[in-house]
Amino acid sequence: MAGRLLVFVLGVSLLCHATAIELKYDEALLTVNNHLQEPITLLYVSDDCYKCLLQPLLTLPAAQSLRPTNHTVIIGTQFTLTFHVLREGGDEEPVCSWKQLYGEHGHYRMSVQSNNGSEQCYSLVIRSPENCLLALLVAFVTLLSVWGLYYLTAYVLRSSCTHKLLQELKKKMGHKSKDEPDRSVSQGQNAEIPKHRRLLSLDAFRGFSLTIMVFVNYGGGGYWFFQHAPWNGLTVADLVMPWFVFIIGTSVALAFSSMLKRGIHRSQLVRKLTWRTCVLMAIGAFFLNYGPVDGPLSWRWARIPGVLQRLGFTYFVLALMHTYFSKQNLELVESHHWSAAVRDIVVYWPEWIIVAALEIVSVCLTFLLPVPGCPTGYLGPGGIGDYGLYPNCTGGAAGYIDKWLLGPNHIYNYPTCKELYKTTQPFDPEGVLGTINSVVMAFFGLQAGKIILIYRKSPYKIICRFLIWSILLGIISAILTKCTRDEGFIPINKNLWSLSFITTLSCFSFLLLGLMFYVIDVRHWWGGQPFIYPGMNSIFVYVGHSLLGSYFPFNWEVKNWTSHYEILAQDLLGTSIWVFVSYLLYRKNFFLKI
Repeated sequence: MAGRLLVFVLGVSLLCHATAIELKYDEALLTVNNHLQEPITLLYVSDDCYKCLLQPLLTLPAAQSLRPTNHTVIIGTQFTLTFHVLREGGDEEPVCSWKQLYGEHGHYRMSVQSNNGSEQCYSLVIRSPENCLLALLVAFVTLLSVWGLYYLTAYVLRSSCTHKLLQELKKKMGHKSKDEPDRSVSQGQNAEIPKHRRLLSLDAFRGFSLTIMVFVNYGGGGYWFFQHAPWNGLTVADLVMPWFVFIIGTSVALAFSSMLKRGIHRSQLVRKLTWRTCVLMAIGAFFLNYGPVDGPLSWRWARIPGVLQRLGFTYFVLALMHTYFSKQNLELVESHHWSAAVRDIVVYWPEWIIVAALEIVSVCLTFLLPVPGCPTGYLGPGGIGDYGLYPNCTGGAAGYIDKWLLGPNHIYNYPTCKELYKTTQPFDPEGVLGTINSVVMAFFGLQAGKIILIYRKSPYKIICRFLIWSILLGIISAILTKCTRDEGFIPINKNLWSLSFITTLSCFSFLLLGLMFYVIDVRHWWGGQPFIYPGMNSIFVYVGHSLLGSYFPFNWEVKNWTSHYEILAQDLLGTSIWVFVSYLLYRKNFFLKI
């Protein structure tokens, strides 16, 4: 009876101590009780960390009489954790081990006991976890309600009954409806814009990508799947920049075809694309690579690569190549010749040779370049990955080339693998070697633009060809990755911009653009709102959200870090403000162009 009372008192004291610990989101409490007559060490590793060394979490001294020793630690709830209990100073055979995905704000207890001469671990849930996805559900329902209310209001205002009622009210108030013919003309003109002047689906695709980019850059509500993957694999945040690169290629095809038809000389195109590249790279280098808290920009630590720098260089290479090989007239001529079915490829055979040569160079450098102290062809993050064998080999050849060309002080020092894999080496996700594959990704977007131009009179052929390209690229990705995250020939990796990453995201891009093209430009079921507004002012929104992201009302001092609610509300509000600003600029006919 006394023993049970002692255990009860210990449980109550542990619970009181645990409640004094303030947990943030994605955190839980784990209390470990040691009933053994010898000290123990608890090791852990995240299952998201591939081939990683176990890391020490805590050490507990031996139990004293009937009183077990205990300690409470904070653990993460984002990924499944594996734990091993070892005798301190003993052999490497664990006393016990377990694997579990813990819930947010839960309190768990693990007791290490000896039962009939064998040691075992017994788990107990002291406090049930909370559902961390409720904040997302509330946000989804709120946004869905706002969207539904908007379209319901628009439908009511456009209905014939409402129109007649407004006309009657105008007549009673003495107003004439002389503006009615002008409205019909305006509606007719607007209806022709997507068909003849602008591909609204491309603007909607660009705006959709940009909206997600703003949201994830602002924090994504603190959810791990709105953050970049630590190394291999894909999250929502990993999708947006490749989509932008793909859209660059499609835009180049459409814009250059239009300019050549207007009689603009190719030398003028070269001057224009060179100017645009310089402006993009200057904005990225001098405005977005540091913040006001960093003080004056210093060449000693300035980061050379960056998002806009990569976009600018990718645009320059692709646009320069297309300037010399683009065709003025791409109208499809019916023919039974074998090349008619692949005209969008055969006509541009020099571009395919150039891009294939670039990819061969990228693959050869990745897998054949000797890297001091690292295995040739290494694609891992280093640190504690690969069982700690290559701690200083982060990124393999890609990381080595960046440090050799740019210097370790001029590349990114906080890569996404730093926290999980305990890396110490700088690594830039917008580095030199990955930029080659960025050009290849943009080339697939260029191919999408060529398909649109050649088959513009047969929209269903456009959709079919998009689907064929998507299936083909998906098959290539499946072969390269062996349908796994880490075990393939070339894993999907956003940090490296690996070949499988390019083929996978190009597959998604063809699918998404094809779907939007069908819904917006073919069937006219949706006008692309609200995404067309940031899509038509992408430079303004991207630069603006990067420079003002740390200021109110886009950001404020969060009072409640214990859940996702306030953080998610902050990030959604900041994103919504930029969408609304782009809508106002659209109404004012203001479009920032370079």
